[in-house]
Amino acid sequence: MNYVYVLLSLKDHKFYIGFSEDVKKRLADHNAGRNTSTKSRRPFELIYYEAHFSKEDALRREVYFKTTKGKSTLKQMLRTTLNHVGFMANLDAQANKGDVVR
Repeated sequence: MNYVYVLLSLKDHKFYIGFSEDVKKRLADHNAGRNTSTKSRRPFELIYYEAHFSKEDALRREVYFKTTKGKSTLKQMLRTTLNHVGFMANLDAQANKGDVVR
């Protein structure tokens, strides 16, 4: 199987969207600092993934989730989860300080 996954940084409260054939291993790699682009943003929590038979379908979905529209879709789809982990409250606090544009 081919997976598109969404991690939430518990440090900066931003998404990391990726592709893998082994989501559990990729999450462990991210949290162990074995990924240069996410090392400084650890720890991460896996908040969503999709399984695809086709690698091409999974990669297409990953590209979509990385767009502004895709991120908006994710926030809408995962609104209960994001509220549970305090993501939306943190965005509001950052927006009030001028750090994030919503």
